[in-house]
Amino acid sequence: MGQNKYEIADVINLFGNEFIKKHKVNAWQSRTLNALKICRTAALGGHKEECSGCGYIRYNYNSCKNRHCPKCQTSKQAFWVEDISEKIIDTKYFHIVFTVPDILNQICLLNSSFFYNAMFKSVWHTLQTFGYTKHAVESGAVAVLHTWGQNLSLHPHIHCLVPTLGLGFNDKLKKISKNGKYLYSVIQLSLTFKAALMKSIKKELSKTKQLSLYQNIIDGAYAKKWVVFSKPSFNNALKVIKYLGQYIHKVAINNKRIVNIDKKDKKVTFFYKDYRNNSKIKPTTMDAIEFLRRFCMHILPKRFVKIRYYGILSNRFSDKIVFYKKASGKIEGETVVERLRRLTGFDICKCPKCKKGKMKTVEEIPKIRLPVKDFLF
Repeated sequence: MGQNKYEIADVINLFGNEFIKKHKVNAWQSRTLNALKICRTAALGGHKEECSGCGYIRYNYNSCKNRHCPKCQTSKQAFWVEDISEKIIDTKYFHIVFTVPDILNQICLLNSSFFYNAMFKSVWHTLQTFGYTKHAVESGAVAVLHTWGQNLSLHPHIHCLVPTLGLGFNDKLKKISKNGKYLYSVIQLSLTFKAALMKSIKKELSKTKQLSLYQNIIDGAYAKKWVVFSKPSFNNALKVIKYLGQYIHKVAINNKRIVNIDKKDKKVTFFYKDYRNNSKIKPTTMDAIEFLRRFCMHILPKRFVKIRYYGILSNRFSDKIVFYKKASGKIEGETVVERLRRLTGFDICKCPKCKKGKMKTVEEIPKIRLPVKDFLF
């Protein structure tokens, strides 16, 4: 958990005000940027600690706990993995990714909350329909929304983990794949998903009397070939949990990918994975204001739920399904620090200098009320 040389917070500190003046940013995006800017700084308060062994002193500042902050995801990820272990059926899972053509990005930016909700609704409609028509069962899925591409471009897509079991009309689980190697035709999935989402989009645009304004985009989207990916299956619940753990709490870009911030030329350099060239890791340099604009495109609407459970994996079926239960080491009355140490092996109380003593809080540091000029508006 060492500190990175460059962070998103540095970009916001250096270029945030200029970005706000140049681009129209809503209150929620501004609030998020401010949270990331002051995360783990004196502005949020904290505590002074002293090592019980060598007397080393350090100042620990509180985190912002914002879900878009790359510094606040480690503990959330570890805790979520343990909690989800009680909601997974022990069977094979297929990883299916639903994507939309980039021609719809303009409509997405009009009302991202509607667009992402419509995507979720269309994805589950597609999977549920195929479960009913192909196998006469209620299927299930864990669906996760990601909105970004590797270069921070807008690329909405939903990752689904679909179990190879469904609940029949007799309330008994039934296999819905052929030897765990095939689930549904991706071509048929694409067509059904396309029809469902486009129907929702046209209905929304008609309601807001904007359909004629975006008719060319609608026509272009219909003409495009939509793609649904189906990746190799996971063999059991343990692999599903491990996969989800590293995937669920990702943010658009983490601090480790930022390799340089040029204050003079106002540039940000970061690494990205080039999927068109055998997934090679390459550096790219971008204008700092453009970097922040792209980052803001991936700030989800307030209270938006990006992880959803459908069908037999939802709470509605909890009384009919026997879920996989991993041997949990949960301890009653366990503190957050103790739980984090048990799950990650990282002890935040161990002295970073002598590696033997324990850091003890000797003084509480109150929050600092920042002047108005230090906030982005």
